[in-house]
Amino acid sequence: MKSTKLLLACAMTLAVTSGSGLMARVETNIPDIIPGAKPVAVEHIKVHGTALEGNLEGDAVDRDVIVFLPPSYQKDKKRRYSVVYALHGYSIGAEQWTREIHVPETVEGAFAKGAQEMIVVLPDSKTIYNGSMYSSSVTTGDFENYIARDVVAYIDVHYRTIPQRTSRGLAGHSMGGYGASRIGMKHPDVFGALYILSPCCMSSMVGGGPGSADQIKERAIASEKKVPAAKSPADLAAEAPGFAAAQYATAAAWAPNPKKPPLYFDLPSKDGLPQPEIVAKYTANSPLAFVDQYIGNLKQVPRHRYGRRRSGRPAVRCHQAARYPRYLRDREQF
Repeated sequence: MKSTKLLLACAMTLAVTSGSGLMARVETNIPDIIPGAKPVAVEHIKVHGTALEGNLEGDAVDRDVIVFLPPSYQKDKKRRYSVVYALHGYSIGAEQWTREIHVPETVEGAFAKGAQEMIVVLPDSKTIYNGSMYSSSVTTGDFENYIARDVVAYIDVHYRTIPQRTSRGLAGHSMGGYGASRIGMKHPDVFGALYILSPCCMSSMVGGGPGSADQIKERAIASEKKVPAAKSPADLAAEAPGFAAAQYATAAAWAPNPKKPPLYFDLPSKDGLPQPEIVAKYTANSPLAFVDQYIGNLKQVPRHRYGRRRSGRPAVRCHQAARYPRYLRDREQF
């Protein structure tokens, strides 16, 4: 019952308009003020990432985290709260996502409408290439365990949480939806409810993006050409706007190569054509590819839901992601 309430509250607070592909800008209208809504307290903290130490890319290991405390938190000092961890999408950080979906107003309205009061936590996982993919990589760092271990442990120590899996939910949009899927199925001991909204990258991202096959090939070649001249990840990032940066972000997350300085990753294409051995690494990081390994884990998560856009069409839609809920149902365990 706790996990059901947590899931429904999570859905109320985080059901926002979806973006497209990896680009996760999701600006929404300011929600209407709900009569009786009380303000939440907002705290900006830093959480050290033991799991991120030594990352080859040089990304920060002390990372911004935004914590939203429910109206009763300061008044009822003996009360403990469930926690929802919400993962932002690619190209934005927690601060920008907070502004775009109006988190304080949205959460206040949800509580006023009867949602269970909880703590809402937004960790920032934006990297030098605009997104960590919430993956485990020697190049970017182990963001998977940063979320599941470092952040959760910090919040449990410093806030009045209910420190058990049945009182923790994990949600995410776009890249964050991918992260919630990946982390949730691998860490059922940590999270008891999942809410996945418009996830990207559920199958291989190689050759993705809008346009014809020729246009996709041209973009791949353009990305390849920038790599030899780059003297550092920061140097490459400065020359990689938009989708090009996303290609480097996924390469750093899914095809890390510690023997290949200064960028420490392998691209999945050469002369615009796929490199099978690198494509295989991308595929290995796709939830549709590894879900069979974690069916048992997902059975331990009593509630998991896939968000829908306001149009009513499935939010699980990018790169064959619409197959994911159906794929789970076909396993007959769900």
